[in-house]
Parts: sequence; structure tokens; C-alpha cells
Amino acid sequence: MSKSCCSNHEYSENRKNVKESAAVVSGSVNKREHGQLGDGYSDKYVPLKSLDLSKVKSVGDLVAQMGNTAFGGRTVGEAADVLEAMVCDDDCFKVLTLSGAMTVAKMGLVICDMIDQGMVDAIVSTGALMTHGFVESAGMTHFKYTWNMDDEELYEKGYDRIYDTLELEKNLDDVSYIVDEILDKADYKEVLCSYKINQLLGEYLVKKTKGRGPLKSAREKNVPVYVPAFTDSETGLDFALHNRRRAEAKRPKLAFNPFLDLEDFTERVRGAKKIGIFTIGGGVPRNWAQQGACYLDLINSRIGHGGDFKRYSYAVRICPDPVYLGGMSGCSYSEGVTWGKIVPKSEGGQFVEVFADATIAWPMIVKTVQERLGKK
Repeated sequence: MSKSCCSNHEYSENRKNVKESAAVVSGSVNKREHGQLGDGYSDKYVPLKSLDLSKVKSVGDLVAQMGNTAFGGRTVGEAADVLEAMVCDDDCFKVLTLSGAMTVAKMGLVICDMIDQGMVDAIVSTGALMTHGFVESAGMTHFKYTWNMDDEELYEKGYDRIYDTLELEKNLDDVSYIVDEILDKADYKEVLCSYKINQLLGEYLVKKTKGRGPLKSAREKNVPVYVPAFTDSETGLDFALHNRRRAEAKRPKLAFNPFLDLEDFTERVRGAKKIGIFTIGGGVPRNWAQQGACYLDLINSRIGHGGDFKRYSYAVRICPDPVYLGGMSGCSYSEGVTWGKIVPKSEGGQFVEVFADATIAWPMIVKTVQERLGKK
């Protein structure tokens, strides 16, 4: 053995001395090497609990127990807690953002419940979602798609497929007549935007229909419904077609300005002490709603007055998109912290992300909060 080498015993002693010296410098002690292993309770960690179905008497019981388990189940339980806290905070302006075909997937009454029971103060949605919801509210029907149906044949018969559901082209034609009738009575001197058009559609449903529907509930509760990408929808196309008919009839066209939506939403957010967001999916509705915080900050920093620094104190997102795709639908709330959109947890922010199909997790979360509010 050369002089530069040492025995295993000497090597171990040297390694121990180096670690002890590092511990002294850093002020920490490696408890594992001293046999001082943590028991969880001493570090105030929260213990997990087995899901006991024998004690489940309601959806709320199930979701509460899921919150003490792991993986996706835990996030469902935590999401119910955050939504409850958001709804019970009287200072909070609550925003619901919607994307995906949730109304054709028959989640429309869940939206109605959230509106009717005060869980929502404003909605930001895709136009298609509200169009399909209007179809149902006006008394029309959607149908199931099954694997043995032929897509080419469906097209020829006027059935539009949305994954495992069918929207009838006839439904959309019938809705276009209704929209045309509503817009025909609109004041051409008033500049319209998406929330104003949705108010008109909601008023029609209130007067003409007996059932429930998202736009009907929104109108009854005075909840604005914004559609940032309004032209990317059947209703948007109906609006464009209506203006073409006006032009052919030598009538003045209806004016549309999407910035009226932005400014109306911004003022509502600015006037709130706190803001919270509950998101289904992601995309344009989520980003448009979240950038309201950024817009206020920019008004203040670049204009010098009229703005405010306001971030979402509460946030729940139900979306299966993973972070690594790089899209807005999957980006984390912690990433939103860097943009000044979300209050970090270190400052009291409460947020949770549920990576699941909204048609599974969303009803469970809302039903749980309904039960809790009922008990209160």
C-alpha cells in the first residue's frame, strides 16, 4: 500500500470528521447518523388515514376522507376545502372559468348550482360551451355517440361529434334563428361585447323557457359571462351572419368591441378586496381571467394611476393536462406566482390543482361544498 493511501478505518474516520465539521459550520446535525429518526408527529407532519367506506354516508364524507389519502384523491379533498374557503370569504370576488365541452357533457346544471348558490360572481368561458348550454336550455337535446357509428355518415345526416356526444346541426340552426331574433331587437347605437350579448341571450331564456341553464341563471343572478374568443364559437358566427343580413338589408350593423369585456371585468376585480378563481380546463378563459391581475398592475406601473396590485388569493384548477407540455392549460399555479397572478402560499395564498377529468372531480367537489354550506 502506498503512503498516499489509507485503510478503510482511516477513510471512515476522515469522512466522519468532515461531516461533523460541516455540521458544526452549518449549525445542523445529521440525526439519521445519530440514530435520532423522526416519528412524523414531532415534526408536526399530517398523518394519512385509510379510506373507510363503511363511514361514508354522503359525497361530502367521501371527499373529506379522500383528502386524507394520496395522489389524485387527496387533491379532490383539498380542492373542496379551498372552494369552501373561497365561497365563505365575504371579501372575495369569485371567478369561474370554463373550457372544454362541459355543457354538451351535461355539466350545465353544476354551473347553475354554483351560480344560484353564490359560488360565482363572474364567469369566463369559451363561446362553444355557452352555445351548447343555450341549446339545452332552449329545450333541445344532445345524444350519445357509440363506437359503431360512422363519422362520414354522421356528417351526411347533420350530426356533429364531440368525442362521445353528438350535437345536432339542426339544434345549431334553430339557435341561430333565436339569436337572429334577439339581435334584430338590439339597439344598433349601443356597442356590444360578449357579456352584453350573453345578457340578451339570458333574458330570452328567462322569458321564454321553464328549465334551468347557465346563461339563464347568470342573468337571474346578475353574473356577467365573458367570452374572450367570441368569434371562435357558433354564437359568434351567428352574430357575424346577422350583420351580413343587416348589410344586405341596408340596415346599420351592430358594433362589437371586445375591450368592453376587458374593462368591465377589470373594474369588478379592482373593486374587490380579494379575488378567487375556480378553473375547469384552461386555455383562453383561464389566461384571460388571470391576466386581469397583470393588467391592473401594468395600469399602475405604466400609466401611474387607476390600477392596483391584485392577485388571486384562492385558486382551484381541474384539468388533466400535465405541466411539461408547456401550455397554459397545464401550467402550475406556482408558475402563476412568478407573473403576479397568484398569491404564494408563503403569503397566505390557497391553491390546489386536480389532474383529473372534470366530469368526475367537479361534481364531487361542488356537492361536497353544497353539503357543508347546508350544515352551516
